[in-house]
Amino acid sequence: MLINKQLLEKYNIPVPRYTSYPPANYFNEEFDYRQAVNLIEKSNDEEPQNISFYLHIPFCSQLCYYCGCNTHITKDRNSILSYVEILKKEILLYKNSLSKDRKISQIHWGGGTPDYLDIKSIKEIMHIFRDHFNFIEDAEIAMECHPAHLSFDYLEELVNLGFNRLSIGIQDFDKTVLNYVNRALPNLPVEEIVHFLHKKNVSVNLDFVYGLPGQTPESFRQTIEKAITVSPDRLALFSYAHVPWVKPHQKLLEQFHLPNAEYKTAMFEAAYNLLTESAYVSIGLDHFAKPNDELNSALNNKSLSRNFQGYCTRETTGQVYAMGVSGISQLSSGYLQNTKDINSYREHIEKGIFPFEKAYFLNENETLIGKIITEIMANRFISFDVIEKKFNISYEEILKITGLDINTLKEFEKEGLLEISEREISITHQGMFFLRNIASSFDPLLKNSKKQFSKSL
Repeated sequence: MLINKQLLEKYNIPVPRYTSYPPANYFNEEFDYRQAVNLIEKSNDEEPQNISFYLHIPFCSQLCYYCGCNTHITKDRNSILSYVEILKKEILLYKNSLSKDRKISQIHWGGGTPDYLDIKSIKEIMHIFRDHFNFIEDAEIAMECHPAHLSFDYLEELVNLGFNRLSIGIQDFDKTVLNYVNRALPNLPVEEIVHFLHKKNVSVNLDFVYGLPGQTPESFRQTIEKAITVSPDRLALFSYAHVPWVKPHQKLLEQFHLPNAEYKTAMFEAAYNLLTESAYVSIGLDHFAKPNDELNSALNNKSLSRNFQGYCTRETTGQVYAMGVSGISQLSSGYLQNTKDINSYREHIEKGIFPFEKAYFLNENETLIGKIITEIMANRFISFDVIEKKFNISYEEILKITGLDINTLKEFEKEGLLEISEREISITHQGMFFLRNIASSFDPLLKNSKKQFSKSL
């Protein structure tokens, strides 16, 4: 695939990443707590019925300068153990609020660095889930891991606890790049980690970031070539988002040469071509999976879904209930974000109160717009027949609600980014790289927005 350079210049503009609709910077600090609790209770009677839990573990041993996550740098094990105790109490708060008839389809541990926790803490948390909730068959139990903290004994313990998917944050195999961004090196050879986990029937994602200082199209190509030989089940290629107005520490990277949009595009092109010419299929915006992967089956059936934790099938998709500081619950009727302050988080939980700091309550129009944007970002396809039927609404009303300019769609089509039939829109291979731009054309909030977003490329 070759990305049109003129389109690159035209569409490399700030637009949302659309991991939610509306994006998280629209969430409001002024909300009624009772209304937020009602949102959880209401979710028991909404679809999907499955439960997806997200646990945010914010602790890291050192700060990676590219990081955009909510993290706390510490080596104080007592403060980490104290956080775990509060997290366990928050799980029980949800146990009392969620219907016993509902089942867990997914537990995702993110951070921060979840594998910075000791195994004893992870065991205690998983036992709470096992003791108080029911699970669907083959529920996905996943963790984001920093390879600097992994040992074979630790991995064995995770397997014994039921973890069946690990996402390992490699970012780059080039040690110079890792040194520039202050990321600790893997404790074990990555190929040995993947081989070990495959023997245990654990699915492995390898995550990479392109656009970091020190990277070139050729060096990143070599990283992906090595990744292919390691043969993970899935790979993710994340475009580095330079947002120093949100994360001031990212300014530290400006002392080095940050690749421009053209270089970043060349990196993605090289990686895309290598992966799709070998054993991988392109999924969504930036993920790749082997042809027999359930994500590929879901994409072919146009039933792929997406949340803050990434792409998932509708079988494992649940409404997301997030625990830990800064965690965002994604419910059918709205979003609830926990406080980012650990002390405030602790005080709320000790009082038996959910630690919500922000909320957003969706109206019917926003639910419809979110559905359309999810279909673009996940399945690269929109059927207006399906949208009309699901929301009992006409095509003309859809245009009015989204504020869509048909001429914008026609321009996308002329540029080869999508194809329009009478009742459907299909994103082309070229258009896949501009999914955020295409999705934004259905977003009426952007028309008068003063919100800041990262550039699309």
